[in-house]
Amino acid sequence: MARGRKTVAPSKKAPASGAKSKPVLPNAELTHIDHRGQAHMVDVSAKSPTERIAVAEGQIIMRTETLDAVIAGNATKGDVLGAARLAGIMAAKRTHGLIPLCHPLPITKIEIDINPEHSLPGFLVQATVKVNGQTGVEMEALMAVSIACLTIYVMAKAIVKSMHIEGIRLISKTGGKSGDYRAEP
Repeated sequence: MARGRKTVAPSKKAPASGAKSKPVLPNAELTHIDHRGQAHMVDVSAKSPTERIAVAEGQIIMRTETLDAVIAGNATKGDVLGAARLAGIMAAKRTHGLIPLCHPLPITKIEIDINPEHSLPGFLVQATVKVNGQTGVEMEALMAVSIACLTIYVMAKAIVKSMHIEGIRLISKTGGKSGDYRAEP
């Protein structure tokens, strides 16, 4: 045993009455966990490349005055939406370096749409990512939205710091073994 490290035997106590066991998801297979329960990168080499598209969205909520200033181009740090769009594109391309177990992918398209929503008030950010590959691009689309929203925050925080990001989610995906997916509205 290494010095300073203590081995603790697992508890043999029965669960307290009324304690719930861990939920089991029906038909769920955690593909990034091996038979020993350890994380590993999935081998996709036997899969045939197919066209795969993922769309994700999120929103950044802010005061109306902040929204108007960004739309008018009056943020002191420059072109907020242009910087956010580029940051989202760069983030999608670098997802494999930031999220463990993601494969590097030959992405063929990344589109970032940032639209003002006065009803929020704020911006709705949507990312579409496409690849012709052996694994999907859901994480790349989610990463693009997340970083685009964070970039809007950092570019506009001189106006107000009370902005918040919410609703980041996968809207749809096509292609691959698991088939198509569309989120409920």
